[in-house]
Amino acid sequence: MTEYIVALDLDGTVVDYENRLSDYTRAVIRAVARRGHHVVIATGRTVDGALDVANRLGLTHGYVVASNGAVIVELDAESDRGWDVYHVECFDPGPALERMSSVLPEALYMVEDTDLVRWSSGQFPDGDLAVGNDLRVTSFEDLKTKTATRIVMREMTIDNAEFEKSVQNIGLHGVTYSVGWSNWLDIQPDGVSKASAIQRVGVNLGVEQKHTIGAGDGSNDVEMLQWVDTAIVMGQSKEKLGAYADIIAAPVEEDGLAEQLVNFFDLTKDEISAEFR
Repeated sequence: MTEYIVALDLDGTVVDYENRLSDYTRAVIRAVARRGHHVVIATGRTVDGALDVANRLGLTHGYVVASNGAVIVELDAESDRGWDVYHVECFDPGPALERMSSVLPEALYMVEDTDLVRWSSGQFPDGDLAVGNDLRVTSFEDLKTKTATRIVMREMTIDNAEFEKSVQNIGLHGVTYSVGWSNWLDIQPDGVSKASAIQRVGVNLGVEQKHTIGAGDGSNDVEMLQWVDTAIVMGQSKEKLGAYADIIAAPVEEDGLAEQLVNFFDLTKDEISAEFR
Protein backbone atom coordinates (compact mmCIF):
# COMPACT_ATOMS: atom_id res chain seq x y z
CA MET A 1 0.00 0.00 0.00
CA THR A 2 1.19 3.50 -0.84
CA GLU A 3 1.30 5.61 2.32
CA TYR A 4 0.03 9.18 2.12
CA ILE A 5 0.52 12.21 4.30
CA VAL A 6 -2.91 13.71 4.99
CA ALA A 7 -2.32 17.26 6.25
CA LEU A 8 -5.38 18.77 7.89
CA ASP A 9 -6.11 22.28 9.06
CA LEU A 10 -8.39 22.31 12.11
CA ASP A 11 -10.72 25.30 12.47
CA GLY A 12 -13.15 25.41 9.57
CA THR A 13 -11.82 22.11 8.20
CA VAL A 14 -11.85 19.34 10.82
CA VAL A 15 -13.88 21.24 13.43
CA ASP A 16 -16.36 24.05 12.88
CA TYR A 17 -15.85 27.60 14.12
CA GLU A 18 -17.39 26.65 17.47
CA ASN A 19 -14.76 23.90 17.86
CA ARG A 20 -17.31 21.14 17.29
CA LEU A 21 -16.14 17.86 15.78
CA SER A 22 -18.79 15.73 14.10
CA ASP A 23 -18.87 12.01 14.80
CA TYR A 24 -18.78 11.28 11.06
CA THR A 25 -15.70 13.39 10.37
CA ARG A 26 -13.98 11.83 13.37
CA ALA A 27 -14.79 8.31 12.14
CA VAL A 28 -13.55 9.01 8.61
CA ILE A 29 -10.25 10.52 9.76
CA ARG A 30 -9.70 7.56 12.09
CA ALA A 31 -10.44 5.17 9.21
CA VAL A 32 -7.83 6.92 7.06
CA ALA A 33 -5.28 6.56 9.86
CA ARG A 34 -6.17 2.93 10.42
CA ARG A 35 -5.45 2.29 6.74
CA GLY A 36 -1.85 3.21 7.56
CA HIS A 37 -1.78 6.75 6.22
CA HIS A 38 -0.12 9.59 8.16
CA VAL A 39 -2.71 12.05 9.43
CA VAL A 40 -0.85 15.26 10.26
CA ILE A 41 -2.64 18.08 12.07
CA ALA A 42 -1.50 21.40 10.55
CA THR A 43 -2.89 24.41 12.37
CA GLY A 44 -2.31 27.96 13.47
CA ARG A 45 -3.26 26.90 16.99
CA THR A 46 -0.64 26.49 19.68
CA VAL A 47 0.36 22.96 20.68
CA ASP A 48 -2.27 22.72 23.44
CA GLY A 49 -5.05 23.75 21.10
CA ALA A 50 -3.88 21.37 18.40
CA LEU A 51 -3.57 18.45 20.82
CA ASP A 52 -7.11 19.07 22.06
CA VAL A 53 -8.44 18.04 18.64
CA ALA A 54 -5.81 15.34 18.08
CA ASN A 55 -6.97 13.72 21.33
CA ARG A 56 -10.62 13.98 20.33
CA LEU A 57 -9.73 12.28 17.05
CA GLY A 58 -8.03 9.51 18.99
CA LEU A 59 -4.66 10.03 17.32
CA THR A 60 -1.90 8.42 19.38
CA HIS A 61 1.05 8.54 17.00
CA GLY A 62 2.30 10.75 14.19
CA TYR A 63 2.99 14.46 13.97
CA VAL A 64 1.19 17.65 14.89
CA VAL A 65 2.18 20.92 13.21
CA ALA A 66 1.27 23.90 15.40
CA SER A 67 1.74 27.69 15.29
CA ASN A 68 1.50 27.68 11.48
CA GLY A 69 4.57 25.50 11.08
CA ALA A 70 6.89 26.98 13.72
CA VAL A 71 6.40 24.04 16.11
CA ILE A 72 6.25 20.34 15.27
CA VAL A 73 5.54 17.75 17.95
CA GLU A 74 5.52 13.99 17.69
CA LEU A 75 2.77 12.05 19.43
CA ASP A 76 4.15 9.36 21.74
CA ALA A 77 1.83 7.39 24.01
CA GLU A 78 4.80 6.35 26.16
CA SER A 79 5.91 9.92 26.85
CA ASP A 80 4.77 11.52 30.11
CA ARG A 81 2.87 14.21 28.20
CA GLY A 82 1.86 11.95 25.33
CA TRP A 83 4.06 13.94 22.95
CA ASP A 84 7.58 15.28 22.46
CA VAL A 85 8.85 18.37 20.69
CA TYR A 86 10.27 17.36 17.31
CA HIS A 87 11.30 20.72 15.83
CA VAL A 88 10.99 24.41 16.72
CA GLU A 89 11.70 27.50 14.58
CA CYS A 90 12.32 30.83 16.30
CA PHE A 91 13.11 34.50 15.63
CA ASP A 92 13.59 37.90 17.28
CA PRO A 93 10.10 39.43 17.62
CA GLY A 94 11.31 42.95 18.46
CA PRO A 95 11.42 44.55 14.99
CA ALA A 96 8.02 43.17 13.94
CA LEU A 97 6.40 44.21 17.22
CA GLU A 98 7.78 47.72 16.84
CA ARG A 99 6.39 48.08 13.31
CA MET A 100 2.99 46.65 14.25
CA SER A 101 2.56 48.80 17.34
CA SER A 102 3.47 51.95 15.39
CA VAL A 103 0.49 51.34 13.08
CA LEU A 104 -1.94 49.62 15.46
CA PRO A 105 -1.03 50.75 18.99
CA GLU A 106 -4.35 49.63 20.52
CA ALA A 107 -3.95 45.99 19.44
CA LEU A 108 -3.28 43.07 21.75
CA TYR A 109 -0.02 41.22 21.20
CA MET A 110 1.04 37.69 22.10
CA VAL A 111 4.44 36.01 21.81
CA GLU A 112 4.92 32.26 22.11
CA ASP A 113 8.47 31.43 23.21
CA THR A 114 10.63 28.39 22.51
CA ASP A 115 9.37 26.69 25.68
CA LEU A 116 5.84 27.08 24.21
CA VAL A 117 4.91 29.57 26.94
CA ARG A 118 2.51 32.31 25.79
CA TRP A 119 3.22 35.88 26.83
CA SER A 120 0.71 38.65 26.17
CA SER A 121 0.31 42.40 26.47
CA GLY A 122 -3.21 41.76 27.83
CA GLN A 123 -5.96 39.17 28.11
CA PHE A 124 -7.43 37.96 24.81
CA PRO A 125 -11.22 37.55 24.49
CA ASP A 126 -12.59 34.20 25.66
CA GLY A 127 -12.44 31.62 22.90
CA ASP A 128 -9.88 33.45 20.76
CA LEU A 129 -7.08 31.04 21.63
CA ALA A 130 -9.12 27.87 21.06
CA VAL A 131 -8.18 26.16 24.34
CA GLY A 132 -7.89 28.22 27.48
CA ASN A 133 -6.52 31.70 28.00
CA ASP A 134 -3.42 30.54 29.89
CA LEU A 135 -1.43 33.67 29.12
CA ARG A 136 1.30 35.25 31.16
CA VAL A 137 0.56 38.95 30.94
CA THR A 138 3.63 41.17 30.73
CA SER A 139 4.68 44.54 29.35
CA PHE A 140 5.00 45.24 25.65
CA GLU A 141 8.67 46.05 26.19
CA ASP A 142 9.21 42.62 27.76
CA LEU A 143 7.54 40.93 24.80
CA LYS A 144 10.24 42.38 22.55
CA THR A 145 12.95 40.59 24.55
CA LYS A 146 11.55 37.08 24.07
CA THR A 147 12.78 34.51 21.57
CA ALA A 148 9.62 33.80 19.60
CA THR A 149 8.17 30.93 17.64
CA ARG A 150 5.14 33.04 16.84
CA ILE A 151 3.56 36.48 17.27
CA VAL A 152 -0.17 37.08 17.30
CA MET A 153 -1.78 40.49 16.94
CA ARG A 154 -5.48 40.93 17.74
CA GLU A 155 -7.20 44.24 16.98
CA MET A 156 -10.81 44.83 18.09
CA THR A 157 -11.43 48.53 17.52
CA ILE A 158 -11.60 48.68 13.68
CA ASP A 159 -13.43 46.77 10.94
CA ASN A 160 -11.86 44.01 8.87
CA ALA A 161 -11.26 46.11 5.75
CA GLU A 162 -9.43 48.78 7.74
CA PHE A 163 -7.45 46.09 9.53
CA GLU A 164 -6.26 44.50 6.29
CA LYS A 165 -5.25 47.93 4.97
CA SER A 166 -3.33 48.60 8.20
CA VAL A 167 -1.49 45.29 7.89
CA GLN A 168 -0.36 46.28 4.40
CA ASN A 169 0.86 49.61 5.78
CA ILE A 170 2.95 47.85 8.42
CA GLY A 171 5.26 46.52 5.70
CA LEU A 172 6.56 43.49 7.53
CA HIS A 173 9.89 42.08 6.34
CA GLY A 174 11.95 39.09 7.39
CA VAL A 175 8.92 37.16 8.66
CA THR A 176 6.05 35.10 7.26
CA TYR A 177 2.56 36.29 8.12
CA SER A 178 -1.10 35.56 7.43
CA VAL A 179 -4.31 37.43 8.18
CA GLY A 180 -6.95 35.39 9.98
CA TRP A 181 -10.72 35.24 9.70
CA SER A 182 -11.11 38.12 12.15
CA ASN A 183 -8.83 41.07 12.90
CA TRP A 184 -6.04 38.64 13.63
CA LEU A 185 -2.46 38.51 12.36
CA ASP A 186 -0.16 35.49 12.74
CA ILE A 187 3.58 35.93 12.31
CA GLN A 188 6.16 33.16 12.01
CA PRO A 189 9.90 33.04 11.27
CA ASP A 190 10.74 33.92 7.67
CA GLY A 191 10.08 31.02 5.30
CA VAL A 192 8.20 29.02 7.91
CA SER A 193 4.69 27.82 7.08
CA LYS A 194 2.51 24.77 7.34
CA ALA A 195 4.06 23.68 4.03
CA SER A 196 7.66 23.87 5.27
CA ALA A 197 6.72 21.83 8.34
CA ILE A 198 4.86 19.18 6.34
CA GLN A 199 7.80 18.91 3.98
CA ARG A 200 10.09 18.29 6.98
CA VAL A 201 7.72 15.62 8.29
CA GLY A 202 7.54 14.02 4.85
CA VAL A 203 11.31 13.71 4.62
CA ASN A 204 11.43 12.07 8.04
CA LEU A 205 8.65 9.64 7.14
CA GLY A 206 10.04 8.90 3.70
CA VAL A 207 6.81 10.00 1.98
CA GLU A 208 7.20 11.71 -1.40
CA GLN A 209 5.42 14.95 -2.23
CA LYS A 210 3.34 13.18 -4.89
CA HIS A 211 1.76 11.19 -2.05
CA THR A 212 0.45 14.16 -0.08
CA ILE A 213 -3.05 15.53 0.33
CA GLY A 214 -3.99 18.64 2.31
CA ALA A 215 -7.15 20.44 3.34
CA GLY A 216 -7.76 23.96 4.61
CA ASP A 217 -9.99 26.99 4.61
CA GLY A 218 -7.90 30.10 5.31
CA SER A 219 -5.06 32.30 4.13
CA ASN A 220 -2.60 30.53 6.44
CA ASP A 221 -3.26 27.37 4.41
CA VAL A 222 -2.19 28.80 1.05
CA GLU A 223 1.43 27.54 1.12
CA MET A 224 0.26 24.10 2.24
CA LEU A 225 -2.39 23.92 -0.48
CA GLN A 226 0.20 24.92 -3.07
CA TRP A 227 2.74 22.35 -1.85
CA VAL A 228 0.62 19.21 -1.47
CA ASP A 229 -0.14 17.11 -4.52
CA THR A 230 -3.90 17.18 -3.92
CA ALA A 231 -5.41 20.29 -2.33
CA ILE A 232 -8.89 20.32 -0.78
CA VAL A 233 -10.44 23.74 -0.09
CA MET A 234 -13.48 23.93 2.16
CA GLY A 235 -16.69 25.23 0.63
CA GLN A 236 -17.20 28.10 3.07
CA SER A 237 -13.74 29.54 2.33
CA LYS A 238 -13.24 32.94 0.75
CA GLU A 239 -13.59 32.72 -3.01
CA LYS A 240 -9.93 33.58 -3.71
CA LEU A 241 -8.75 30.44 -1.88
CA GLY A 242 -10.42 28.33 -4.56
CA ALA A 243 -7.60 29.22 -6.93
CA TYR A 244 -5.39 26.79 -5.02
CA ALA A 245 -7.87 23.91 -4.99
CA ASP A 246 -7.82 20.61 -6.80
CA ILE A 247 -11.06 19.80 -5.01
CA ILE A 248 -13.72 22.10 -3.55
CA ALA A 249 -15.39 20.36 -0.62
CA ALA A 250 -18.75 21.09 0.95
CA PRO A 251 -18.61 23.41 3.99
CA VAL A 252 -17.31 22.12 7.31
CA GLU A 253 -20.86 22.07 8.74
CA GLU A 254 -21.75 19.52 6.03
CA ASP A 255 -18.77 17.23 6.71
CA GLY A 256 -17.17 18.33 3.45
CA LEU A 257 -13.70 17.12 4.42
CA ALA A 258 -14.95 13.68 5.40
CA GLU A 259 -16.84 13.29 2.13
CA GLN A 260 -13.72 14.04 0.08
CA LEU A 261 -11.50 11.74 2.15
CA VAL A 262 -13.99 8.91 1.63
CA ASN A 263 -13.85 9.51 -2.11
CA PHE A 264 -10.08 9.91 -2.31
CA PHE A 265 -9.24 6.79 -0.31
CA ASP A 266 -12.32 4.81 -1.41
CA LEU A 267 -13.24 4.05 2.18
CA THR A 268 -15.94 1.47 2.75
CA LYS A 269 -19.00 1.87 4.96
CA ASP A 270 -17.72 -0.95 7.14
CA GLU A 271 -14.39 0.84 7.71
CA ILE A 272 -16.18 4.02 8.73
CA SER A 273 -18.77 2.28 10.89
CA ALA A 274 -16.04 0.46 12.79
CA GLU A 275 -14.72 3.85 14.05
CA PHE A 276 -17.95 4.94 15.71
CA ARG A 277 -17.81 4.47 19.46
